[in-house]
Amino acid sequence: MGKVTGFLEFERLEEGYEAVEKRVKNYKEFVIGLTPEQSKQQGARCMDCGTPFCNSGCPVNNIIPDFNDLVYRGDWKNAIEVLHSTNNFPDFTGRVCPAPCEAACVLNINNDAVGIKSIEHAIVDRAWAEGWIKPQPAKVKTGKKVAIVGSGPAGMAAAQQLARAGHAVTVFEKNDTIGGLLRFGIPDFKFDKAHIDKRVKQMEAEGVVFKTNVIVGEMPKGSKVTNWAKETVSAEQLKKDFDAVILAGGAEQSRDLPVPGRDLDGIHFAMEFLPQQNRVNAGVKMKDQLRADGKDVIVIGGGDTGSDCVGTSNRHGAKSVTQFELMPMPPEQENKELTWPYWPVKLRTSSSHEEGCVREFAIATKEFIGEKGKVTGLKTVNVEFKDGKFVEIPGTEKSYKADMVLLAMGFTNPVNTLLEGFGVEKDGRGNAKASTDIGGYKTNVEGVFAAGDVRRGQSLVVWAIREGRQAAREVDAFLMGSTSLPR
Repeated sequence: MGKVTGFLEFERLEEGYEAVEKRVKNYKEFVIGLTPEQSKQQGARCMDCGTPFCNSGCPVNNIIPDFNDLVYRGDWKNAIEVLHSTNNFPDFTGRVCPAPCEAACVLNINNDAVGIKSIEHAIVDRAWAEGWIKPQPAKVKTGKKVAIVGSGPAGMAAAQQLARAGHAVTVFEKNDTIGGLLRFGIPDFKFDKAHIDKRVKQMEAEGVVFKTNVIVGEMPKGSKVTNWAKETVSAEQLKKDFDAVILAGGAEQSRDLPVPGRDLDGIHFAMEFLPQQNRVNAGVKMKDQLRADGKDVIVIGGGDTGSDCVGTSNRHGAKSVTQFELMPMPPEQENKELTWPYWPVKLRTSSSHEEGCVREFAIATKEFIGEKGKVTGLKTVNVEFKDGKFVEIPGTEKSYKADMVLLAMGFTNPVNTLLEGFGVEKDGRGNAKASTDIGGYKTNVEGVFAAGDVRRGQSLVVWAIREGRQAAREVDAFLMGSTSLPR
């Protein structure tokens, strides 16, 4: 805990943002982190609550009261040690995690939660600045080889854990740089990719080998999933060359909207639009980049990916941006007596929304309309959830102008050919079938494991890190007969 009376003395402090008019002119991170003194004050608010629900609210089970107390006492070096004991990449989660730990904070029952995410952000940034984060190569090598397919946060976490256990780890990535959707799906203004690069450099010093532009198996014909591979390796070859394989390729298949007019030009998946801008920011010259300049943009999907499309469109200079959400508008404030300590449903306004966006709720797209093969608008109707399904409300039909439509309705399942290439059984949602019981993360194929979105479906970065760490433990036990890696 922090200070005994801290939660009575100090208010919650939010991280700041650069002004909208300044930040929309570039793609740089614009969050202004807490100062050391502000972080100390926020750490002081951590209560002696007895049962810290924040620990279980956090998917990686961060030991939150301990690092809050260490920051309050000015022991930043031990704070990063505590943070790293459960989370390989707090520099990732401290920026892009929605902080379910804060929803579970005991203080959140009748007050503002402790600013856990902002403290985590401050700890890891200071640790990098002070040079405390260094490679931790294994002292003893096991002689065992592990292949990891996919270099998102699940693959990276598994790779780092297994390399530190002494195994020879090779990560295969079909695109030209490491990071998966963390690199190509999240805009730079929310997450600077230099944070990934620093971790990759650390992991290479720990012995991890990264092979980019290499696809395992084949991509389905006509797939619009990002794929810049120049080499191919078969599933059979990986099983032959390695003692164990972890599938961590994510759930990359975007959810489509099969309504009349879907084949018109100007309608794109978010994951066609967002990766291109990230590549341009990285210095890649693109001849046919999708641009929102001067266009009326409709974003279909009210989640984080939709919000990222809003922010990117505003930076392009869109004429207007409108975001559709199928669900009804949630309440501005949750009923804490009913929801705590669980993640509440409430209206969430992102920094991208604040930059300029009209939000429409309880709305469904009926048809795309166009001229000369290009989208010019769409027809909608309002809906309500009734008897377990969405029902159209008569008399609410409406037309919207649109030069560009971005489909950001989430992801349905992994690329099928990856699982089929290994002969891995699928669950009812098309994900890899692998339990999380002790001895879990195993698929039906001997020596092949699955972790992250490829196993659990579309989820958060913090969940991917948890899955990667836990899968690494199971692989280590499989290879060595026992393991000392944390679960």
